Amino acid sequence: MNHDDPRDHPSVTERTEWGRSLRESSPRSCLAGWEPPAHRVDPVSILEAQNTSRVPMLVPIRHQRMLVSPFTFYRGGAAVMASDLATTRVTGLTAQICGDAHLANFGLFGTPERALVFDLNDFDETHPGPWEWDVKRLAVSAVLMARDRGWDEAMQRELARITASSYREKLAEFADMGRLEVWYSRMTDQEVLAVAQGVKGQRVVEKQLAKARRNDVSRAVAKYTEVVDGKRTIIHQPPLVMRLSRTFTADEAARIHQMSTELFGQYLETIPDHLQQLVSGYEPLDVAMKVVGVGSVGTRCLIALASGRDENDLFLFQIKEADESVLAPYVDPVHYDNQGYRVVRGQHLMQAASDQFLGWAQVGGVDYYLRQFRDMKGSADLTTMLPASAGPYLELCGWTLARAHARSGDRIALASYLGTGDRFDRAIVEFSMAYADQVEEDYALFRAAAASGRIPTAPDPTV
Repeated sequence: MNHDDPRDHPSVTERTEWGRSLRESSPRSCLAGWEPPAHRVDPVSILEAQNTSRVPMLVPIRHQRMLVSPFTFYRGGAAVMASDLATTRVTGLTAQICGDAHLANFGLFGTPERALVFDLNDFDETHPGPWEWDVKRLAVSAVLMARDRGWDEAMQRELARITASSYREKLAEFADMGRLEVWYSRMTDQEVLAVAQGVKGQRVVEKQLAKARRNDVSRAVAKYTEVVDGKRTIIHQPPLVMRLSRTFTADEAARIHQMSTELFGQYLETIPDHLQQLVSGYEPLDVAMKVVGVGSVGTRCLIALASGRDENDLFLFQIKEADESVLAPYVDPVHYDNQGYRVVRGQHLMQAASDQFLGWAQVGGVDYYLRQFRDMKGSADLTTMLPASAGPYLELCGWTLARAHARSGDRIALASYLGTGDRFDRAIVEFSMAYADQVEEDYALFRAAAASGRIPTAPDPTV
C-alpha cells in the first residue's frame, strides 16, 4: 500500500493500523533526548554560510538581534536546528511543515473576508518534511522563552508538555473529521478570547485583538510614508527602512526600481485573474528597502507603495527574497522552479485562510514572493507574557500546528501513532530540555565569535 500516492485510498482502519505499526520501528520514546553527533557542524559556521548571499551592510544587524538572548539566537538559528534534527530518528510520516515553528511565528492576521484569525504567520522555510521537526522546534522555543523570563524548571517542562499534549489531542480530533471539515477549521478571534483565563487575561487579549484590527493598510501608510513636495513617499528610517536614492548610487537605485517593476509584472501573472484586474489598477509610487524579522535580516526585502483611485487610495506590498528552505538539504528533494512559489504553496497548504494577494516572481536569478504589507496583523508580546497566560497560548499554538499538519499529512495515521497516553508528551519534554541546553551552549559560542570579531555586529536601532 503506497500511502504517498494520492490515487491510493486506504481505509480508516488501514491508516490507523499503519500509524500504530510505526511505533515498532520508531517508538515514541525515540523522540526523547538529544545528544550532539560526534562530528556536529559548528553552529557559527552554519550561520556564516547563510550570510554569503545576503546584503552585507545588513548582516551585522542580524547578528546583533541574535545576540540579545538564547531565545533570540534560537529565532535566527533555524538552519542550525535543521542540521541537528536531520541526525534524529523520525517516523517516516511527512506533511507540509513550517520549518520554523517557534513561538514568535504565530499570531493574528486578517482573512480576505476581513475576519481576524490566529495562525502560523511565517513560511520562509516551509517544505514537505517530518512532522516531528515542527513540534520539537515549537516546544524548545517554549522552554527557551520560560528560561528567558526566569521561570523555573518545572514551568519549563510544563510548557513543553502542554505543547506536545495539545498537538496530540487536537490531532486526534482532526483524525475524526472529514477532509473538508479539517480544511475549513480555523481559530477565530472569539475562540482565542475564550481560551484566555480570568478577567485580566481576557482584557489583555481583547486589547491585542483591537490592536490587530487597527493595524491595517491605513495605519501602515501613516507609519511608513509621508508627503514631500506634494508627493507621497516612503519615509527614510535607516537602517530599518531605506529610500533607494539615499542609500545607493543613482545607477544602483535605478536598477532596483527597474527590478521592482519587472517583479510586479511577473507577480501579476501568478495571482487569479479577478485579482489581476484589481491589482493592475494600482500605480507604483515608491519603493524602499525594509529590514524584517531576525533570521531574515539581510535577505533582499522591499516595500512598495502604490495608489489606486487617488492619493487617498493607497496600498503597500512587501517584496521578499525567497531562498532555498533550510530543510531542503535534509529531506526528500522537491524541485521548485521558484522558491517564492514554494513559500506561497506552503502557506496555502498550512494556513486556514491566506493572504489573497500572495504571488511570486524572479528577476536576476533571485526568487521573490509578494504579499500585502501589514494587514490586520498582531502577535503576543512574549517578553511580558505572564505564566498563567503561557499555557493557554501554547495550547493555541499546538492546535494550530496540528491543524496545519492535518491539512496535508495523513492525520489518521499520525493520530494513531501518537495515541491517547502521554508517552509522546514525555518524550518531547525530554528532548526540549536537552536541546534548550544545546542552544545555550551554541549561544555562548556565538557571543564568543562576536567578541573576537569573527562575526560583525551593529547596534539594533529598534532597541
